[in-house]
Amino acid sequence: MDDRAELSGFLKSRRARLRPEDVGLHDGGGVRGGGGVRRVVGLRREELARLAGVSIAHYTRLEQGRGDAVSDEILNAVGAALRLDADELAYLRRIARRPAPCPDGATPPETPDGLRRLLGSFVLTPALVVGRHTQIVGWNRLAAAVFGDFAALPGDRRTLSHLLFADPHRRALHRAGWERAARGHVAHLRVLLGRFRGDAALAVHIDHMRGLSEDFARMWAEYPVAQARSRTYVLHHPVAGELTLHGELVALPDAPACCGLELFAAEPGSASERALRELAGR
Repeated sequence: MDDRAELSGFLKSRRARLRPEDVGLHDGGGVRGGGGVRRVVGLRREELARLAGVSIAHYTRLEQGRGDAVSDEILNAVGAALRLDADELAYLRRIARRPAPCPDGATPPETPDGLRRLLGSFVLTPALVVGRHTQIVGWNRLAAAVFGDFAALPGDRRTLSHLLFADPHRRALHRAGWERAARGHVAHLRVLLGRFRGDAALAVHIDHMRGLSEDFARMWAEYPVAQARSRTYVLHHPVAGELTLHGELVALPDAPACCGLELFAAEPGSASERALRELAGR
């Protein structure tokens, strides 16, 4: 994966989403009241540079993927002009710099014994340990009951990416909510790309998914960036029926090869909690 192309494409995508009127510019490119015909989508480079208070030369070099010599102050100013949120700004800072050495993640991480015991202790909480390439490297019995038999999947396809984009049965779990869940996954995967720059196996996984799924390729080309946090899924389970589950991704700082611990919980006393109890008792 080309680092320069990634930085360039990200900045262009964010510049294209800003309308001139959003930042006080007339369609012609000048301050309100100007004339002319606009022939570009979003803002021009010179308009963005002016809003950021940087030279057009500085911004052009950055958008060409040459960010190593750009200061934090300029990156922050460009981020503010582009109206980046906190996740997007953090991503810009990471991809604008030469990547630090990153241990290769080609070897699947192992689930420590203590974490494995913790997984087994969750009775009403489906739980997964997820690697930095979205590999599912650990799970409890209830997670398998809700999402499917992970052990039956080939190791190279036992990833959240494959489950969402290449498995019709698990895709059907989400039904109308699939697009939102899939886009959120792609956005988080881009956060991982920024966090683990230099991890060749992660880049290979992303390229593989782009070739495997047109939906994945479409979403990836839109450059979504968002850290996975609290979220709600409405699943349509073939046995339990409709399940509303609240997901949390818990970081595992002592396991750098892992993205985190995925936990799913139902509202206490809800029909979804009762359905989880039934699945847990099977």
